[in-house]
Amino acid sequence: MTSWRADQFDLLPRSVHERWSTYGNWPDEQYFPQLVGIEVEELRCDYARMRLPWRAELNQPQGLMHGGAIATLADTVVVPAIGTGYADPRPFSTIELTIRYLAPVRREDLVAEGWVTRRGHRVVFCEIEIRTAGAVKVATGNSIYVVGSTPEPG
Repeated sequence: MTSWRADQFDLLPRSVHERWSTYGNWPDEQYFPQLVGIEVEELRCDYARMRLPWRAELNQPQGLMHGGAIATLADTVVVPAIGTGYADPRPFSTIELTIRYLAPVRREDLVAEGWVTRRGHRVVFCEIEIRTAGAVKVATGNSIYVVGSTPEPG
């Protein structure tokens, strides 16, 4: 799938790309993005594209993908977009997430793009767009994250 926005963002230094390209593939632990099945597709400075492969377990009883799965993808796609902006690992977390559902999803993978729109000293603002693999826009969103300091050694 072609990116809709990736070309607007700078390529990453190799070390940063290597650190974030394995996001979601933690060998020793299982975290929520792995459980849901989210995969990294592309990373740039302040930008990420991720895929959520469709599977029946992500549906609600009417046969449509659950809104919580879509919101999870929205909240997750901005994590590497934010993280690529720092030389050292930092703690950060969501303080606000807004989702606008535009169309239902039935039996199709989702692809999300998330990008940073503004970085403050401790607060980062992001936008999100989610489409089906067939390019139908199904959701948009905004998120705000708070970023901590680099952890002290030892």
